[in-house]
Amino acid sequence: MNNKSMVDVAFELMSAKKKPMAFQKLFTEITEIKGFTPEEHDEKISLFYTNITLDGRFITVGENQWDLRSRHNFAAVHIDMNDIYAEEEEVDVEIEEPELIANDFEDE
Repeated sequence: MNNKSMVDVAFELMSAKKKPMAFQKLFTEITEIKGFTPEEHDEKISLFYTNITLDGRFITVGENQWDLRSRHNFAAVHIDMNDIYAEEEEVDVEIEEPELIANDFEDE
């Protein structure tokens, strides 16, 4: 498994376990399988988090627990982006213009 990516190893682990896993436990198991040193563990954890977040095979199920998207129905994991954008409010900002004084324009 050393030549596989971290997310591919995660996919295989989670497929075998058949239940959600805490992110830290999942990453610890990946580092053991891939034989990372403690320094490599620290260097790669943020990269793994980014990759698992972007990989469509995984979802977060709350409280830093991750699972395979295929185990959940569409309605449970789908985020309607229209709802997110509809919640944004437009904010009117008034900019106060500085008060001009006649003396500011006189030559000295």
